[in-house]
Amino acid sequence: MSEPSPDNTSAARVAAAIGALAQRATRAGLYDKLTSGVEGVDATTYPVLSGLARCGPVTATRLAEAIGMDRTVTTRYATRLQEAGLIVRRPDPSDARATQLALTEDGEQAVLALRGAMESFVAEELSTWPPGEAAAFATRLERLTDAIARPDTGRTP
Repeated sequence: MSEPSPDNTSAARVAAAIGALAQRATRAGLYDKLTSGVEGVDATTYPVLSGLARCGPVTATRLAEAIGMDRTVTTRYATRLQEAGLIVRRPDPSDARATQLALTEDGEQAVLALRGAMESFVAEELSTWPPGEAAAFATRLERLTDAIARPDTGRTP
């Protein structure tokens, strides 16, 4: 068996890192760091609040699909966020039987605080990198993220 090429080794390392980022424990650790000091949000409710900020007013079912969480769990965490005054439920204008979740002003402020915490965390980690390396990484990460999000074009894994 031959030695893996440097490109295959890099691909394996990147794939392993993406796998680690996707693990629940890794995400929970990050969410714990980000939510510290943000009233009404914790590691469990963070994905719901963050997802709602990205998706806009949306039903719990659609939000659950977008964030990859079970609808009943999404609804339970949405209730906690509603009790904290960060989201509201209102009638869905396209379906009288459904309700939409939406951010309140306090919810929008919490999202801004969470995004600021994320930027600060990343900036602190990248501050130790050699000049130019962080910018190159950002460009390449954006390109990889776009490729991952792009619909399948017939390529095989």
